[in-house]
Amino acid sequence: MIAALKEHWPEYLMEAAGLGLFMISAGLFGTLLEAPSSPVPALLPDPLVRRVLMGLAMGATAVGFIYSPWGQRSGAHINPAVTLTFLRLGKVRPWDALFYVLAQFAGGTLGVVAVAVALGAAFATAPVRFVVTLPGLAGAGTAFAAEAAISFGLMLAVLVTSNRDRWSRYTGWIAGLLVALYISVEAPLSGMSMNPARSFASALPAGLLESLWIYMTAPVLGMLAAAELYRRGGLPRIRCAKLNHHGPGRCIFRCGWAAARAPQEA
Repeated sequence: MIAALKEHWPEYLMEAAGLGLFMISAGLFGTLLEAPSSPVPALLPDPLVRRVLMGLAMGATAVGFIYSPWGQRSGAHINPAVTLTFLRLGKVRPWDALFYVLAQFAGGTLGVVAVAVALGAAFATAPVRFVVTLPGLAGAGTAFAAEAAISFGLMLAVLVTSNRDRWSRYTGWIAGLLVALYISVEAPLSGMSMNPARSFASALPAGLLESLWIYMTAPVLGMLAAAELYRRGGLPRIRCAKLNHHGPGRCIFRCGWAAARAPQEA
């Protein structure tokens, strides 16, 4: 444990900062697009249009971090479900997984608190309410199924693209496009989380914890199911836990990219 902290603390802080920045972006854009005090809801009364804009904003935020120097170095998980899935796949060491998850929860919560301090009531009251994720009118069962399904789709896309030479550099773009699509289309069912730390970060200050179990479990189960399908499907072997392995940053994972690239560089 001590060795992991001494050697890999920069990556842990990068993961915390990544989800913190993601939540700041979610809070700022959520307030801009939905708060009654904002002019945008009156200018754009169609909720689908506002969801599409929110999706584009959050997809761009995700892509920006994945391809940033920090995201390239940490692997840009910014999601405990992603980290736990790569732990299950043997690409993340247990202590690194633990500290990644703790960092993601802490960073996401601090990001929400920062927006609350900056924006006050516009962010804290309905309909924004700390951009909390809640089940839609179809209920908790539908929200659970929807969260598991979109998490399955995201992780399967990440694994399929990141382990192929031709596609790996586009993994972050595909992940960002899926985030944008899911927010636009799926958000009415579950609020679109796919991320236990993201939902916890909003639910805690909002005091809306009764549905948190959905977002703590369904994304993890969906991503683990995608990993099992990938492993049993005869697809290319899983090389690393990074979403973007095209850059100079070090890799702290059980990485197979160096060996894969050696013949090409010889």
